[in-house]
Amino acid sequence: MKYFILIVVIITIFLAKPWEINFAGGTPLSNDSTLLLAKAMATKAPLPLFPLNKVLSNTDSELPIAQKLDRSIEKFMKTWQIRGASFALMKDDKLIYSKGYGYADAETGEEVDVRHIFRIASVSKLITASGIMKLAEEGKLRLEDRVFGPEGILNDSIFSKIKDPRTKRITVEHLLRHQGGYTAVYGDPMFCPLDIARKMKVKPPVDLNTIIRFVLSRRLHYTPGTSTAYSNVGYGILTRVIEKVSGMNYEDYIKQNILRPAGCFDMHLGRNLYENRLPNEVRYYDTAEELIPSCDGSKQLVPKYYGGNNIEELYGAGGWVASDSELLRFMAVIDGNPVIPDILSPESIEQMTTFSADALPIGWMHVTPQGEWSRTGTLSGSSVLMKKQSDGYAWVFISNTGSWKGPRFQSYINGMITKALKNVPSWPEKDLFALQQFEPHQHIVFQ
Repeated sequence: MKYFILIVVIITIFLAKPWEINFAGGTPLSNDSTLLLAKAMATKAPLPLFPLNKVLSNTDSELPIAQKLDRSIEKFMKTWQIRGASFALMKDDKLIYSKGYGYADAETGEEVDVRHIFRIASVSKLITASGIMKLAEEGKLRLEDRVFGPEGILNDSIFSKIKDPRTKRITVEHLLRHQGGYTAVYGDPMFCPLDIARKMKVKPPVDLNTIIRFVLSRRLHYTPGTSTAYSNVGYGILTRVIEKVSGMNYEDYIKQNILRPAGCFDMHLGRNLYENRLPNEVRYYDTAEELIPSCDGSKQLVPKYYGGNNIEELYGAGGWVASDSELLRFMAVIDGNPVIPDILSPESIEQMTTFSADALPIGWMHVTPQGEWSRTGTLSGSSVLMKKQSDGYAWVFISNTGSWKGPRFQSYINGMITKALKNVPSWPEKDLFALQQFEPHQHIVFQ
């Protein structure tokens, strides 16, 4: 039997011709890795996945055919005064390009590489929505379940003081689709920490529970389900829904049940201050530097992106930090394409991406009848656009510099990338995701 297995392995290696794999940078495959791959192919055994941010580098995407695209991105960054950015491209669940541009930290001269992670702002909502849909598939909640009141999921005593009776009608799906009755007419509760601390008579910084208690103490702007208004606080509430239903800390639940099964190992909830940033996290900037009182109540004037906004209390609304390549890896498991098995059912994915003229999609920002999906994210110090095209391509662009255009800036990103991609006539057949099957020190890159 052992001789038969050996023959199968040898034949597999010969057919695969690993000696012909020329990976344009890095070191070639070691014999150990080649044999591991061949054995796995012969026995159909799954290979362990290593973090993308440990095995990828900019050299993996040094392609002559992409030089015009690189120049377009660099010109765009110069025009908009963007210090650093990262771009990744996927086709049919295969990562074909991932590259950093500019500076991860202009003060130290550290350049952006694909291993760097960025705040992804409201792209976090797509992660949270996936967590909710996973819990629904497991039968732990229903989208029609009510959130507040005696019969609600969050029937805890701390959330029992409800001013508007209509609040008890809010369902999980209302929050997912931004139809919970909340607006930002008088300011976004997730970004008014000092006002809420004063009104709730607590010492800053306010935590998420206090923010939720604050909105419960106010009247809704409309009856849940009757209108649509983009709401960060709705996804903050969904953070607590996930914790209550799962019995786990939000970040732990998402990592264990969504991100790690997806092959994403370097996505985390972010921190407020530069000195507390995560390993390999970029430094943030803004084209219009504005100092505001610190969210901790110290009265110190600080940038919004470092202490002004309370990033640590955004959670599922906008708190995640990630790389562009891992964001595409995450997209690959919720896109309905079987190349990388999805973590959600086809029914859940369809529910999240079906076009409706009357409501926002679940998790995503825009979906079209033609099958185009996009998710934007904006914070002081960062801008993100994540897009799945109808032609099978998907991409992510992230910057570490905020724009005075705010959320409108994403339309400029979309225009630039869409035009730049037309300058690449064809892409090589390769899949950088495959590098996750090899240990980091055995770094290899495709030509």
